[in-house]
Amino acid sequence: MTDTTASSRSWLPARPAFTAGRSAFAVMALVLAALVALPILAVVASLAGPAGPSIAHLMNTVLAEIVANTVWMVVFVGLGTAVIGTGTAWLVTLCRFPGSRAFEWLLLLPLAIPAYIIGYAYADAMAFAGPIQSALRTTFGWSRGDYWFPNLNSVGGVSVLLTLVLYPYVYLLARAAFLDQSTCVLEAARTLGSNPWGACFRVGLPMARPAIAAGTALALMEALADFGTVQYFGVTTFTTTIYRTWFGMGDRVAAAQLASSLLIVVLLLIALEMFARRGRRFGGGGRRHRTIVPLQLGPLGALLAVLACALPVLLGFVLPIAALLRLHVDGGDPLFGVRFLTYAWNSFRLAGLAALLVVAVAALIAYAQRLSPGPVTMAATRIAAIGYAVPGTVIAVGILMPLGAFDAWADASMRSMFGWSTGLVLSGTVIALLYAYLVRFLAVALGPVESGLHKIPGSLDAAARTLGASTAEIARSIHAPLLRRSLLTAGLVAFVDVLKELPATIIVRPFNFDTLAVRVYSLASDERLAQASTGSLVIVAIGLIPVILITRMIARERASAGRAAS
Repeated sequence: MTDTTASSRSWLPARPAFTAGRSAFAVMALVLAALVALPILAVVASLAGPAGPSIAHLMNTVLAEIVANTVWMVVFVGLGTAVIGTGTAWLVTLCRFPGSRAFEWLLLLPLAIPAYIIGYAYADAMAFAGPIQSALRTTFGWSRGDYWFPNLNSVGGVSVLLTLVLYPYVYLLARAAFLDQSTCVLEAARTLGSNPWGACFRVGLPMARPAIAAGTALALMEALADFGTVQYFGVTTFTTTIYRTWFGMGDRVAAAQLASSLLIVVLLLIALEMFARRGRRFGGGGRRHRTIVPLQLGPLGALLAVLACALPVLLGFVLPIAALLRLHVDGGDPLFGVRFLTYAWNSFRLAGLAALLVVAVAALIAYAQRLSPGPVTMAATRIAAIGYAVPGTVIAVGILMPLGAFDAWADASMRSMFGWSTGLVLSGTVIALLYAYLVRFLAVALGPVESGLHKIPGSLDAAARTLGASTAEIARSIHAPLLRRSLLTAGLVAFVDVLKELPATIIVRPFNFDTLAVRVYSLASDERLAQASTGSLVIVAIGLIPVILITRMIARERASAGRAAS
């Protein structure tokens, strides 16, 4: 909340209608936050009960493997995303070399590809009969056993694939941190004897540490939430074990307790990230500072910088898209037509409804925080945003538990009173699926909406209230038009995220209700990768929408910086 908003309310008498409106928004924010927290609390509550019958079996067989795979994946993905994201952000922000401006947005392209789709693309491209190994054998006359080739069916192989699509999280935040730094600080380091590279390593990197830590934590949470990639390559993790325990063993209690364990790991990552930034303030000075002047690289340095920036784009976007296009041309989805359009319609309908729901709830919570700033609404906002850090598998389990209990209660009540069964009222319905999307992606819409509201000065609200406008009238006539772009951005990002979501959709979806993501997963699970390529390309094409939005923001940011410098 800006100081302008607070000061504009301080001298105005609170009208009863306006005060009632603020209270209503605050109550709605608390109720919505409670709904978002319900699945998470349901999962945590499972720890208080007795262990499920499958827990002992899992502890004696795969638990050690699950923990080891999780630890190694966290290490590999954390190091990989931090190095690639920070290194490329450093190069395009602080250095100038051929193509540096283009790489500012090219490095974002892997964001458009879900991890499970890049896994399917590389599985075909790197198979023994795939184009890469076939070309090597043809070129060098090799046969099976004559050469070594990377194995993707391992923790290391999956971690590399996850790193290729998750490093943009670190890149975005690190680049923003580097742009905020002042050249005065780096020049001060150089006057103390540091060369340009030494000043960047000793001063620039430590100042960007909070942003790098936050981006790495986001990437790790996405890696822990992955289901399609680890499932396809046979790497046992918490997400795959939760799915198998629930649907393979039929042990819902054990699945919920495993989900609680994964939730604890995620919360531990959040706590570690917050601890890393605790008590530290990294800034470029309190006064206005000069923008950093990029360092012009020499021929050898420019060549190395181009290679360092081109390699993630080549491996994380160009090669997977080329592999998917080749598969589509060779085969493609045999149901491309009416059935395929049905899958696409299911996906777009769900994504559209979920985007509307998520944006509406985000607007209500953000508006409550604007009208009634304080610890209560602040807590509601934080609770509402926690779902994005929770894996979709955990959210699905947490939703099915209370909804299943409600369905059982409703069915028993109707049987006792009227003698007929209601069946499943909420479980396995589109309502449950939309609820899962709301919990998972509310934070995605909350950020843009809060940012848009912060840009609206409180003096507009004060002027409208002096003219007798109510809270609803101010929201409809003033805030809604000014928030149009923020709401559209939030809706588009939520739409794309819902379209790509796999684990929550597979677990919660209604019977015989398939989306593009589920269709792609089913075909890939049957090793029909050529047929899965069609839906994969459609998902990637739609996934480019938020990348284009971010690219336009970078272009506007660069133009504003140029005008400020002139």
